[in-house]
Amino acid sequence: MTASSQTGPAPATAPAVANLAGESAERARGRARLAPQHLALAGVLALSTVLNVNKLAQNGYANIFYSAGVRSMLRSWHNFVFVSFDPGGLVTVDKPPLALWVQAASAKIFGFSPLSLLLPEAIVGVLAVAALYWVMAPRFGAWAAVAGALTLAVFPSFVAVARENGVDPVLILLLILACGAGLRACETGRWRTLVGCGVLIGLAFNTKTLAAYLVVPPIALAYLVCAPGSIPRRISQVAVAALAMLVVSFAWIAFVELTPASQRPYVGSSTNNTELGLTFEYNGFGRVEGQAGGPNSVVVRPGAYVPAARERAVAAAADRAAPTLKPIVTKDREKDPIPFGGPPRLLRLFGVGLGDQAGWMLPFALFGLLGTALLILFDHRRRMPRERPSVDEGTDADEEPTTPVPPAGRHNRRLAATLVLGGWFLVEAVVLSLSKGIVHPYYVSALGPGTGAMAGAGAASFVGLARGPGTRRIGGLVLMACAVATTVIAQVVLLHREHYLEWFIPLLIVGAAVGLCALLALRRLALPAVACTFLLLLVAPTAYSATTWLAPAEGTFPAAGPRHDPGPGAYGVNARDEGIDQALADYVSTHDPGSRWALLTVASDTASPMMLFGLDAGALGGYSGTDPAVDGPSLARLVASGQARYVLLGGEYSLRGGNLATRAVLRACTELAPSAWHSPVPYPYGLALFDCAGHERALAAAG
Repeated sequence: MTASSQTGPAPATAPAVANLAGESAERARGRARLAPQHLALAGVLALSTVLNVNKLAQNGYANIFYSAGVRSMLRSWHNFVFVSFDPGGLVTVDKPPLALWVQAASAKIFGFSPLSLLLPEAIVGVLAVAALYWVMAPRFGAWAAVAGALTLAVFPSFVAVARENGVDPVLILLLILACGAGLRACETGRWRTLVGCGVLIGLAFNTKTLAAYLVVPPIALAYLVCAPGSIPRRISQVAVAALAMLVVSFAWIAFVELTPASQRPYVGSSTNNTELGLTFEYNGFGRVEGQAGGPNSVVVRPGAYVPAARERAVAAAADRAAPTLKPIVTKDREKDPIPFGGPPRLLRLFGVGLGDQAGWMLPFALFGLLGTALLILFDHRRRMPRERPSVDEGTDADEEPTTPVPPAGRHNRRLAATLVLGGWFLVEAVVLSLSKGIVHPYYVSALGPGTGAMAGAGAASFVGLARGPGTRRIGGLVLMACAVATTVIAQVVLLHREHYLEWFIPLLIVGAAVGLCALLALRRLALPAVACTFLLLLVAPTAYSATTWLAPAEGTFPAAGPRHDPGPGAYGVNARDEGIDQALADYVSTHDPGSRWALLTVASDTASPMMLFGLDAGALGGYSGTDPAVDGPSLARLVASGQARYVLLGGEYSLRGGNLATRAVLRACTELAPSAWHSPVPYPYGLALFDCAGHERALAAAG
């Protein structure tokens, strides 16, 4: 994080000098490869690997919705292409296919198991850290890149998502690569490089739809401002790259839309059975403007099935009936996960649910962005062409200046990188802070690369500013003091609120104060003072990230922290529910099940554990249980043809009311007593098994 690092990597002077001395170019390159920053990067990648992989097997299948979907995708090419959740191809997973295709490929090669699904995401997380270094090093310097990569590696939410089988690590890696391609295009002006950037964003779109486009405005702005060529040329290049991005983005969606609905699964979580509707509504603008399923929007709807047994059941009686199936409760942890961030507001990213996942280095990154911009401004002024000395000053008019000054202009690698990475950081922060719809805590993992980049670049900028004269030094000292003070305050608040590592708070405060005093005292102490203070500020988030080792991941809402609700591991349900699910699976599989689905449930997460047991199950209402995928008459046809027979009402999201098919089952089919299917507890809370064989006419009429 030296001042010289601010102008990009130094010229390869070491190999040149070595060659002048008679040393071979090969040996010179070998010495360059052993540079300290490369060893530091190796240490960062090793740390990232340990954080992502240690005790990974305890997470079991983690997100059982995606795991069950991958298992179904392995059953046929049809299921693979359309990302079907269930083996019978009834409803799709509610995400684009790319990340799940990666998991399916791993499971196909290494066999279907928890680790074959989790390891690819953990490896992708490490690759994302390496990619951030690759993007930053040529623009901000190697040590700034090391600092940025380290910040990303220990970003708590990023570590949490890298330890489960969601789609976010693949999204983050692709967007970092897109930023790198976009910056290279800004520097070269090449068409193919900018088009490649658009292709990478399109692939990211096929990982998590519109979330990928948050990086588009910063890249487009940077190219229009910094790229070589005339303005019309730059505009036309951006337009062509945007076209390539859109073609890649919507290629798979177009394939699905052009396939007749009768020949593919229902598009899960959509209201109109279209991927376009899913993309722009549930997975798109609904997340920003508010939507069903968001905070405070879920109510019990008419038609929700509440078995009479629910009123009679008493937890103590159930526990006495099956003492070996008691759920495991982890000491001092919350009973339920935090599903959403707080209400939309300016400081939402520091609030409950989001703050402990992302807030540790956000203030430093914000002031780091300002420091980087200030250093660019000072360097721009310093490099402005100097006026020629006049004859009156005693210099010949034909004399050239003895010290060449680099020309000023917009072709500045750091300016482009700051616009791209800093812009991405700001766009993500604003969207996550102000969105009114579903914002799960793990969404802030997308802030990791921008936070890391601006924190690393900012630290290097503070060194460069503090070593300068006059106003330059004063500006750097003020920004560094603000960055450290606000970051310390944020970390103290988070540590107090989470009741974690509180013994470290005095050391944090004293160490930060000593670092600032050293920075103020002497210019030559700028580098060690900033470096030591930066590392001190990373202690708390690193320790907090390591808490992901303490318990299995909560697959639906992965989060770091010693007190968050842990997942049960294995099949995603606790021991008691696993016993109930196993009994259900054993019964229906041995009592003339349907040929296509042995069991149909209301929502996907009720079917997922049984699918992971090996049962051919499915969900009538998709992930949320309310998708209009099936109605009474269509279910009646499935029963009449022998494709389905048993339906399980209750379970996950059943209080949302189900759909027409589940209501028809409630009216037309025969409920089986828990003793009939050998339930390990007399009254399984909220679950009721129905046999629909012989009730086809009643189903059609009821639905």
